[in-house]
Amino acid sequence: MNNKLQIFYACDDAFVKYTIVSLHSMIKNASKEHNYHIHILNTNITDEMKSRVMALENENFEITFDDVTGYLESISEKLPLRHYYSKTTYFRFFISEMFPEYDKALYIDSDTIVLGDISKLFETDIEDYYLAACVEQAMTQVDVYGTYAEEVVGVNRDEFFNAGMMLLNCKAFRENEVLDKFIYYLGQYNFIVTQDEDYLNLICKDNVLLIDQKWNTELTAGLEYSYDVTTANILHYIMVNKPWHYHECRCADIFWDYAKETSVYDMLKEELEAYTDAQRKRDADSADNLYQMAIDETNRPDNYLRRTRQEAHEERLKVIEKIKQYEKEGRFDEDVEDDIPGRTLMPGEVDYLQKKLSTKIMAKVAFGMAEKFVYKLMDDKKLIIKEIKGVEHLKNLKSGAVITCNHFNAYDSFAMELAYREAKQKKRKLFRIIREGNYTSYPGFYGKLMRSCNTLPLSSNPETMKEFVKAVNFHLSKGHFVLIYPEQSMWWNYRKPKPLQNGAFFFAAKAKVPVVPCFITMQDTDIMGEDGFPVQEYTIHISEPIYPDEEKHVGQNTAEMRDKNYEIWKSIYEETYGIKLEY
Repeated sequence: MNNKLQIFYACDDAFVKYTIVSLHSMIKNASKEHNYHIHILNTNITDEMKSRVMALENENFEITFDDVTGYLESISEKLPLRHYYSKTTYFRFFISEMFPEYDKALYIDSDTIVLGDISKLFETDIEDYYLAACVEQAMTQVDVYGTYAEEVVGVNRDEFFNAGMMLLNCKAFRENEVLDKFIYYLGQYNFIVTQDEDYLNLICKDNVLLIDQKWNTELTAGLEYSYDVTTANILHYIMVNKPWHYHECRCADIFWDYAKETSVYDMLKEELEAYTDAQRKRDADSADNLYQMAIDETNRPDNYLRRTRQEAHEERLKVIEKIKQYEKEGRFDEDVEDDIPGRTLMPGEVDYLQKKLSTKIMAKVAFGMAEKFVYKLMDDKKLIIKEIKGVEHLKNLKSGAVITCNHFNAYDSFAMELAYREAKQKKRKLFRIIREGNYTSYPGFYGKLMRSCNTLPLSSNPETMKEFVKAVNFHLSKGHFVLIYPEQSMWWNYRKPKPLQNGAFFFAAKAKVPVVPCFITMQDTDIMGEDGFPVQEYTIHISEPIYPDEEKHVGQNTAEMRDKNYEIWKSIYEETYGIKLEY
């Protein structure tokens, strides 16, 4: 037998009877090759209903009731809105913190029927994600809801997931403080359309693995599928589409086939027969109100996304003013935005020389992820490359080289990766030198890229820096390329070349390899970014290599290569923009 698979429901005394039917279907179809631990998060389930649930236990399925009352009290000082926490739907946020011993768990709504083997879902690899889930079909099939997702929550409608079935990476939830982020956003904005689902999509954006829709087939009027829903692994009776309220509910027969095998069958039948026309009218009004609510929220001038974009715009304005101040004071090597805080990298922590098999495997995986991400950025017009000039200067290189580039945006390294690929130097790797905090502190998807895509992090530890220097020299000696930003600082969308630091040129001079100066120029597009500024279109200028003079010592070559690089950048700037470089 394998270790127990951890599965969570959340319900109250009124809803637990539906949990019983869902759990019964799960047990009936689950593989006997695994053991399962069912947790029912609650605050007020009666002993009678608990006993009905416990009757489902067998040698493979253990069931426990986990009262969240104590946990709610322990974090009560953090909670900005107390009334939210009487809603069982919000209990799913507590799983990773309440159960620190679990790294992986499944959350599933009670209004479901599990037709497939639930253990198969646990085979999904979510190491690089916060969770795995299915696309919320209301967002993709109903334009009003899709527009709401994109213009209020800020998540693409095709990537907005339904939170009624989530395979959770609990370890990632804890490491990336998802609960604290939820509490923070509760105090910032009151999402009222899909509520906790909105918060989850906002917090987990870009860190969700979308899986086959058959693991969460949503059943309600107006939603269609390209397959027979009876072949689904999980049926989900969403919104007001409940078989215990409507005879004509889609796939109601499947629900009742399982319900009649449980102790709550008579209760459910009574509920169905007792459901009145007035209650059905209330359901219809509720559906109409939700639809109108999505429209109203989308049109609100101060909805979440508009407000955050305005805040982002104002922050950008502050950055622009700070750039002007720093330029005036000659503080070119200082960042104008706060660097991400990080911890010290200790000796032996980074596989700088890439000797470990695990490092090579993770690099391959990470580059696959990065490639998809970059092409999506380009499809979404968030990264626009107009032209790559002088690619032959990289293509014709026969040795390793230090590649220099101006630094003005987090995406400029993606632009340089595309230039490197355009050169078709497949036998040579492109390494990037990054800051310590970028390596140690970026969470989730971006953290994976920072740690695995041939990055060489600097360190505040002298012994680790010795390993770093050795690695740079080693990779250059093996004919690889090392990308270094010699300006040292990143100034957002700053078009001028800044005075250069010596590091890049010292490495080239010491290793007796050329420097390839690359300078990216930009121009405004008609596309407006989320910060209220035009998205930039990049042209990458790759210049002829600058070779060290074999007759000169390292110090002389360092200074001369640095000055030549600067003059090349200055020439490209003045020619492209048609203005003289002045600070």
